[in-house]
Amino acid sequence: MFPPIEPYRTGMLPVDDIHTLYWEESGNPSGQPVLFLHGGPGSGASPRHRQFFDPAHYRIVIFDQRGAGRSTPLGEYRNNTTQLLIEDIERLRTLLGIEQWLVFGGSWGSTLSLAYGEAHPERCLGFVLRGIFLCTREETDWFLNGVRWFYPEVHAQFVSMLPPEERGNVLEAYCKLLFSDDPEVFLPAARAWGRYEGSCLYLRPDPVAIEDFGSDAIALGVGRLEAHYFRHGGFFDHDQLIRDIGRIRHLPAVIVQGRYDAVCPPATAFRLHAAWPESRLQVIDDAGHAAYEPGIAAALVDATERFKLTGAF
Repeated sequence: MFPPIEPYRTGMLPVDDIHTLYWEESGNPSGQPVLFLHGGPGSGASPRHRQFFDPAHYRIVIFDQRGAGRSTPLGEYRNNTTQLLIEDIERLRTLLGIEQWLVFGGSWGSTLSLAYGEAHPERCLGFVLRGIFLCTREETDWFLNGVRWFYPEVHAQFVSMLPPEERGNVLEAYCKLLFSDDPEVFLPAARAWGRYEGSCLYLRPDPVAIEDFGSDAIALGVGRLEAHYFRHGGFFDHDQLIRDIGRIRHLPAVIVQGRYDAVCPPATAFRLHAAWPESRLQVIDDAGHAAYEPGIAAALVDATERFKLTGAF
């Protein structure tokens, strides 16, 4: 990854009566625009995300999606849908005077990248996608239930705060807690959700990631917004992202996937690649889900370098 850098411009963009979005630009103000879309939904962006891009070449645009990170209010799920996030991206693009950009996203960021690209293919130069998530019912069921086959103790801790009679529907049981108006109810639930996800991100569990995801600054956005989006099927029609893949198949794309990704298992990346055979699929055999695992980080940087030089992957 490239050395740490600071943004040369930041701002807060009001998008409705509730939400105001944090955005930033770093790197080369006259460079090739690239849009970074963070995961979650709700996890927010971090300074390390700037380091996937050569700052001498790229104009790096990062923003925190509704209810996430430095955007306000944190954890707000009202007026929060995929369609509104796509509108936010277009609003930001217009504000910054950008015609087209490379779109880079991992996990939920890959979901939003595909949704945005399929809505506005003319604004995209290509896609760097990691840890593919299509927000299907099968994938959300895996995250909420199937993970116990690999992390039984982590899953047991996750469901331990639910009444035994409600553990048959983990999502709805957590929604009751997460969408409560009482901080003494929703904050412990959000922390538990965040620790659960943080515990499964890396091939070798990372205590720092677990602590970060369990912190109020991340957990509230991740817990509430992931539950909100899962509950509504990502606000997609059935299999919409695969159905509409023809809208972006003419654009270059690379898919980076950890072989042992327990959060977003590789079958989904293979399914996307099968629907988009022109894309390049790169499986990292010694990695889980996290973007910062050495093999995944190296592949992502290699992708941005390839695009810098050739406009392809």
